[in-house]
Amino acid sequence: MSAVREFMTTDARCVGENESLLEAARLMRDLDCGALPICGDDGKLKGMITDRDIVLKCVAAGRDPGRTMAGDLAAGKPFCIDADANVDAAIDMMEQHQIRRLPVISDHKLVGIISQGDIARNYSEQRVGELVEHISERHGV
Repeated sequence: MSAVREFMTTDARCVGENESLLEAARLMRDLDCGALPICGDDGKLKGMITDRDIVLKCVAAGRDPGRTMAGDLAAGKPFCIDADANVDAAIDMMEQHQIRRLPVISDHKLVGIISQGDIARNYSEQRVGELVEHISERHGV
């Protein structure tokens, strides 16, 4: 049985809940990624934000990304998984909630992210195909 920590990307970065969406967008650009975890001042996961969230929930709504904080877009309880959990549990969670990236925590702190790509590079072809199919149902890909 493989643990999530064996598959995850370990250099995950957070945007602070009190940082602006403009700062979040710049961090996404610099990291060449489309999603970031939102972390509180206590280092705990508060949510996830995507480039799409910034465009649809801020820019298209006429809000100022320089004055809108990342925490303003963190809604509900974020999905995450423990670093020592079995990777199949992560896949099941990603399929169930139709998400492509799942923050990984240890002792309630962000330690990485496991993505559809991380799994694709390291797991059986059949299981990866099922994951992509289930996630893509919602996203229309």
